[in-house]
Amino acid sequence: MLIRFVKIIKSWRLDLIRKFLLLIFTSTTHYFMKQLAQNLRTGETLLLNVPVPLARKGCLLIKTRKSLVSAGTERMLIRFSKANFLFKARQQPDKLRLVIDKIRTDGFWKTTRSVLRRLDQLLPLGYCNVGEVVGIGEGIEGFMIGDRVVSNGPHAEVVCVPVNLVAKVPRNVPDEEAAFTVLGAVGLHGVRLLAPALGERVAVVGLGLIGLMVVDLLRAQGCEVIGIEPDGDRRRIAEEKGIPAIHPAKSAGQSVSEQFGEMDGVIITASSESGNVLSTASAICRKRGKIVLIGDVPLHLNRSDFYHKELTFQVSCAYGPGRYDHAYEEQGIDYPLSYVRWTANRNFQEILRLLDNGLLDVKPLISGIVPLENYSGIYQKNNRSLGTLIDYSGECKSDEKIIQNPANVLVANKVVAAVIGAGNFACMTLLPALHGKCIKYIASSGGLRAAELAEKYGIPFVATDYQKILGDNEVNLIIIATRHDQHVSIAADALCAGKHVFVEKPLSIDFRGVETVKTAFQNAPRPVSLTVGFNRRYAPHITKMRELLDGSPMNVVITINAGYILGNAWIHDSARGGGRLVGEACHFVDLVAWLAQSHITEVCTNALSTRGSMHSENASVLLRLANGSVGVVHYFSNGHNGYPKERVEVHSLGRTLVLDDYRVLRGYGFERFRELKTNAGKGHREQFDKLFECISSGREPLMPLEDIWNSCRAILAARDSMWAGGWVKVS
Repeated sequence: MLIRFVKIIKSWRLDLIRKFLLLIFTSTTHYFMKQLAQNLRTGETLLLNVPVPLARKGCLLIKTRKSLVSAGTERMLIRFSKANFLFKARQQPDKLRLVIDKIRTDGFWKTTRSVLRRLDQLLPLGYCNVGEVVGIGEGIEGFMIGDRVVSNGPHAEVVCVPVNLVAKVPRNVPDEEAAFTVLGAVGLHGVRLLAPALGERVAVVGLGLIGLMVVDLLRAQGCEVIGIEPDGDRRRIAEEKGIPAIHPAKSAGQSVSEQFGEMDGVIITASSESGNVLSTASAICRKRGKIVLIGDVPLHLNRSDFYHKELTFQVSCAYGPGRYDHAYEEQGIDYPLSYVRWTANRNFQEILRLLDNGLLDVKPLISGIVPLENYSGIYQKNNRSLGTLIDYSGECKSDEKIIQNPANVLVANKVVAAVIGAGNFACMTLLPALHGKCIKYIASSGGLRAAELAEKYGIPFVATDYQKILGDNEVNLIIIATRHDQHVSIAADALCAGKHVFVEKPLSIDFRGVETVKTAFQNAPRPVSLTVGFNRRYAPHITKMRELLDGSPMNVVITINAGYILGNAWIHDSARGGGRLVGEACHFVDLVAWLAQSHITEVCTNALSTRGSMHSENASVLLRLANGSVGVVHYFSNGHNGYPKERVEVHSLGRTLVLDDYRVLRGYGFERFRELKTNAGKGHREQFDKLFECISSGREPLMPLEDIWNSCRAILAARDSMWAGGWVKVS
């Protein structure tokens, strides 16, 4: 009984310590750390001050001890970012085609600005991290504060990583060796795809970090291994491991076959722009041999090379099953062991086991250990080091600092805003539209993107926890630009804190969320306003259309050529994005009501059937309005990308208005109006100008609340109609 009591006391004490450390590392708005990042446009590598990330749900917060530089991947990224635009275009021909199409529809200068903004962003470097757990997110079991772990976290003093991409380090494996785990898992997954049998001959093309670890993994499986590598030092390391290694000369295929016989399999771990790598691999393979590509080489396959030998070719993806799967990574849903024996995380664990028992030896691969502040030499062009470790034990100064106390007179402004969210929308659209407005904070859960945008737009404070911003009495407007599933909780918290709220559309991805925000608004401690980002209302062309119309019954037809988005994008996920109909088509449902000057009463959606999916991004939404007007929103993703994106038609009382892509508005049957040509945009800037004016002057809110509730419920009813069929009333 006494022993049990002591155990309970210990568990309480550990829980208190865990909560105390979690509080320190996750709730300090101005706690900054150092992180390495790469600018895609300029090629500059920077050591930045960024806020410590939050310990998100399902994630661990890890204080880094060591991280490994992945020479191939990171130097390739730096080489790409330092290259000119022509080289970048050649490297990504699919993106170039999209740019050309955008020039046709949006014009050269607008497209150029958009491309430059997208390139002018920072990417975190690194994905091989070892450190100590200092924070545990909600829903995590099996880890404690102080656990030594490996993860795919970047080169940063503190990282936040989903639990399925974290593994505990055995006691006997030092940090320097544990840092190789993630790269080792990349090689291990490739070996598993090859599935070599005991005694088979396997060639490894490219003896970099992954290639030399693959050599050990193949030997552990009883294979006869041959290496092919142009670098003499790397061939020497392989030979010290007892592996014959040859130079990939033009006759490499013939030389390998003559010396060692034909290979049962080939694993390519090289990073090369040469098209000869696959030809060499196919030449040294036996009939019905297998080739697995882990590295980065051009996929110019010669059919005859593969046809006569009936070769099998497979590309290996990262660390194994689970990588890039949202359910596995972000939601922590593991694959059942009975069906998927080796997931990414189980590959991590296996590499650590092999390091622990000595079957995988990475000590010869360590070229040096460099303090974080001396990072610049690692990425120099002439640096041919194999495995460089970054050490985080000392203090260092960053190249750039986010200014925390600038000479910015915030008190003189009647509207002081904070932006929550630092994604593509905030970067490309929202912040440019807010130019000249008083923004005190920008927040993101990760920290790096917010710090980057703060520097670019002169925002004085950066945060990772928006709750700290809500406690600042000087801030009276919260602008929410996060992922759709986070809109409701942040908006409700901000309203309850007595702040004006602007939330990017949609307000909510379900009816319950709409009611939650409505309740929060009603319970606000002081008079506040709520605005949803239906910016089309305020576009100059739409303003002109509304002036010309008098609210008489009308037919409104809006056609949206939305374009295709990959199926794994978060917008398609019901729980995160709500689907494109709710997440994007809501703009145009609201626009119909705005033009008709009436509320929507019923909706009916007819969607192009998508087998196995409850969502469709090709749908027609029919709308009935209280004043007798009828609207149709055609939202399609299956059109040609050269066709205009948006077209609005209004027919009423023998008159017609046609708006093409917010550039040309034509009127038919109007006495004093025929045409309006301007490239004034879709109303983002006008929307914020009016919003800030309304708040500062204390006038009526920009958007009537009944408009907000009606438009938000109408699009959710449209989704219900798509699922159930028939007309659905908008309550």
